[in-house]
Amino acid sequence: MTVAAPDGDARTFDGLVRRAATRSPGSPALVHGDRRPTWAELDGLVDRAAAGYAARGLSTGDRVAVQLRNGVDWVVATVGAMRAGLVAVPVNTAYTDTEVRHLLTDSGARLLVAGPGRDEVAGVPVSAGPPSADGPPPPAPDAPHALALLAYTSGTTGLPRGAMLSHAALLANQQQCLALDPPPVRPADRVLLVLPLFHVYGLNAGLGLVVATGACAVLVEEFDPAGTLRLMAEEEVTAVPGAPQMYAAWLAAATAAGSDAVLRRAFAAVRTATCGSAPLPAEVFTGLRDRAAVTVWEGYGLTEAAPVLTSTLATGRAKAECIGGPLPGVELTLRDTAGGPAAGPDPGSRVRADVFGDPFDDDDPDSAGELCARGPNLFAGYWPDGADGPDAEGWLLTGDIAYRDADGDLRLVDRRRDLVLVSGFNVYPGEVERVLETHPGVAESAVIGVPDQRTGEAVHAVVVRRPEVALSEAELREFAAGSLARFKVPTGVHFVPELPHSLAGKVSRARLRELGLERAAAAAGGTPDEGTGEDTDA
Repeated sequence: MTVAAPDGDARTFDGLVRRAATRSPGSPALVHGDRRPTWAELDGLVDRAAAGYAARGLSTGDRVAVQLRNGVDWVVATVGAMRAGLVAVPVNTAYTDTEVRHLLTDSGARLLVAGPGRDEVAGVPVSAGPPSADGPPPPAPDAPHALALLAYTSGTTGLPRGAMLSHAALLANQQQCLALDPPPVRPADRVLLVLPLFHVYGLNAGLGLVVATGACAVLVEEFDPAGTLRLMAEEEVTAVPGAPQMYAAWLAAATAAGSDAVLRRAFAAVRTATCGSAPLPAEVFTGLRDRAAVTVWEGYGLTEAAPVLTSTLATGRAKAECIGGPLPGVELTLRDTAGGPAAGPDPGSRVRADVFGDPFDDDDPDSAGELCARGPNLFAGYWPDGADGPDAEGWLLTGDIAYRDADGDLRLVDRRRDLVLVSGFNVYPGEVERVLETHPGVAESAVIGVPDQRTGEAVHAVVVRRPEVALSEAELREFAAGSLARFKVPTGVHFVPELPHSLAGKVSRARLRELGLERAAAAAGGTPDEGTGEDTDA
């Protein structure tokens, strides 16, 4: 199925803002504290930002990094860059200078837009907030297939890689989502955007659907469960794109308050609540249905797909721990994996001939396969040369393992073989291990993910000390925090005499995962230290 492009002149992300300003100039576009620009006012701010970038000497194709919290300034800085023909590079606000330096250097960004008091990093000048200039902005390029966004995500190298997303890919995924029945966002909606806008989920499945429909975004700078519930009630929020940790925190806040009334007031006007970034636990799904009288529709996606691929809205069956079916315009197939789901992606394995939607004879967890996707929403590969993008036939191997249940709906069995998903953010073990192994007391390390009730997964490290070195868990975690964002810092460290290795000499993370930390330490001949450290969040 081919999804039609939006009508009118909206062939780029910034063009959607212009279209909304033309259609509904006086309607509210954003709500962020006392700032409540209409669509016409927002369009004017975007024009001024585009002119500001041009005044700084930036030209078509240059990259601009944006490290701001959710708010009007983030929207203006990012959409203004797109209107000037630039490529936006969103930056996680929790990143350390070491991590920011990598993004700036790798992308070749010529400017970093950040908050007040931010010093330049890697020689890149800093703009305190979005630049602004009087006069007409540069002519907005009408180039839907031009690069709009470098969305950095962990890749096979162990360092974040920039997924190259065009305007066309971003708009295609918006239209795929809006083709659902019912659509997750409608023009009259007031959409809560507490998801971080620097993540493609918040950027396109959140803000993107707002600009595509001309709805109104209620922006939350920093997530506070009780405060957000009050805000939802005050602003009469009608649509909530969220993550499992948000929904769990709202249930916990109501429990702490001793009444579910706060939940019901917050969700009283909510027409659609959706969830992505990680599986939604069954108890949270049920708790929201029973205590808040709201049904949460779960979906699945990845940065490289801009980002949504599936949703239970596509099947009309809201079920716990289920990701539903493909969006209109998305093709999915399950690829057989040699050795089963635990083996992970296998480049030599066979691709099933039948696309998702055709019946299989063996739909159960034992017949799980790797999800492969095809559609106009897919990225063009990783920056700068398009490496590891979709194959010659347009298929992208996600590395995620799923099976179809008795209703034909998809359920995830395992994620990418090595990535750890903390509050919806990818943490690549190799990146953490490289930091740990720069400590003079560390001989070798292995990082894996372990279940965590609050963040979905947590980062844990199994470490071999150098001989005669006294190194504690607290010391190593403090060391790691100097180079890693908080959500990447191991929540626990287990010291062992040696790590299990494969026949090829590589550390066997698969064996660590199969055995669990306690048994892995015993298998390696050691005893894990007491304590698991404190929780992290993103």
